[in-house]
Amino acid sequence: MQNLAQSTGDGEAYHGYWATNIYQVNTNFGSAADLVKLSSALHARGMYLMVDIAPNHMGYAGCPTCVDYSVFTPFNKQSFFHPYCTINDSDDTSVKQCWLGSNNVPLPDLRTEDAAVQTIFNSWIADLVKNYTIDGLRIDTAKHVNTGFWQTFLQAAGVYAVGEVLNGDPKYVCPYQNYMPGVLNYPTYYTVTQAFQSTGGSISNLVNGINQMKATCADTTLLGSFLENHDQPRFPYYTSDVSLTKNAIAFTLLQDGIPILYQGQEQFFRGGDVPADREPLWTSQYSTSSTFYTFVKQINNLRNWAKQKDTSYLTYKSNPSSPDSRTIVMRKASVVSVYNNRGANGAGSFTLSSSVSGFTSGQSVMEILTCKAYSADSNGNLAIAITGGLPQVFYSTYALAGSGICAGASTSTLVTSTRTTTSGAPCVTASSVAVTFIGRKATNFGDTLKLSGSISQLGSWNAANAVELSAVGYTAQNPAWDGTVTLPAGTSFQYKYIVVTNSGQVTWEADPARSYSVPRSCATAVTVSGNWQN
Repeated sequence: MQNLAQSTGDGEAYHGYWATNIYQVNTNFGSAADLVKLSSALHARGMYLMVDIAPNHMGYAGCPTCVDYSVFTPFNKQSFFHPYCTINDSDDTSVKQCWLGSNNVPLPDLRTEDAAVQTIFNSWIADLVKNYTIDGLRIDTAKHVNTGFWQTFLQAAGVYAVGEVLNGDPKYVCPYQNYMPGVLNYPTYYTVTQAFQSTGGSISNLVNGINQMKATCADTTLLGSFLENHDQPRFPYYTSDVSLTKNAIAFTLLQDGIPILYQGQEQFFRGGDVPADREPLWTSQYSTSSTFYTFVKQINNLRNWAKQKDTSYLTYKSNPSSPDSRTIVMRKASVVSVYNNRGANGAGSFTLSSSVSGFTSGQSVMEILTCKAYSADSNGNLAIAITGGLPQVFYSTYALAGSGICAGASTSTLVTSTRTTTSGAPCVTASSVAVTFIGRKATNFGDTLKLSGSISQLGSWNAANAVELSAVGYTAQNPAWDGTVTLPAGTSFQYKYIVVTNSGQVTWEADPARSYSVPRSCATAVTVSGNWQN
């Protein structure tokens, strides 16, 4: 939206948070027609458009007590705003009604609790989303707006929204999911930064923080996961250690939630406090071969593949564990990640237990950052060696078929695990199991094989809600479709495979329905396969 045009004692409004007219775009970045073209170009590439908005305030160049409210559109009267006061962070009323900004550029705080302001904003956001085909919203300074504002505003928007609630306490941040689906995960940002910014960081605080967020938030999978943004010093500002930075980046990309990558993070930018953390990206020459660009690409490729292969991946809540004071293991469905804060000169080893990873006896897994193949021992345990303090990400070798990830890695050195933590020690019975279904059925181009069953996770025999299987491993010789569904241990159910044509016609395989009971055992992953029943 249109911002302050002039230079001020605090610089220029390059960031877009000093609005003067909510109905006009910021012409420094292009016209309204240009924004329409950008939206169309993104959607043509299978991408989404997310817009940052700040309904909390406007921006004024001048002193806080001499604001000329007539310069604002449409909020052109003083009655639209709270009286000027400075914020007392210990008083929530003050946080929501007093003014942000400075003596050079105060940010007059809108009375979002007033019906007139609410009505204007509801109409504005509905038009904004419609006119520019917007797919999501980032809401700036969300904690400074009265919570009663959000329900009708977000209903009018009709798209996903993630709010900025700048606070490190889960008990303060998580309740905002009662008002908006997503919230920036500031509590975990602080514990991740503290854990990996030096070799003396606390992994135990990180583990405890993850568990506290899971226990406090309604749904951690809808939070915005980030390591850097325009308000905080960049992570490499704290450390130049590449290994520590890789651990921190991989953690935030693969933990629960929607990963957010701040521009320049992939180029190892090192800026400190504002405005040093807002470097122009063109100074990197937009390198696509830099160390961190290629690293982020590796992580993102696996995440995209995992969510295609496993319908429960995005909603699965990560389980953290710590084999020692320098290491944290995160299992998110079928992805098992190992992070450490030993630094570039650090090394270590431990046995990754089957009860933590879900790996089974002799299972072949791939470490996707080095493309090194591993084989679990007879108990499903894996011997892990940490070198150079680097993170490791493990995924089923079988499930990588057709992904292009670690192509040809089957010729690499195979690491076979022979160690176990305690000989003969009982394992922990899994509470949930990732069940991979493999159905073999030759189909026509455009057809899809799906899985329908008697339980809600399989659509309750409703073909419209059946689980879609993937054909990435499909060949003429082996027409295999597969998909993974995480189910509670001990669940018994019936199921069938169905073929859905491009036109929506459904064909069920012949009776009888198949029956299966999810095992109660140490295994957290099993495979069930079968041919189409004629």
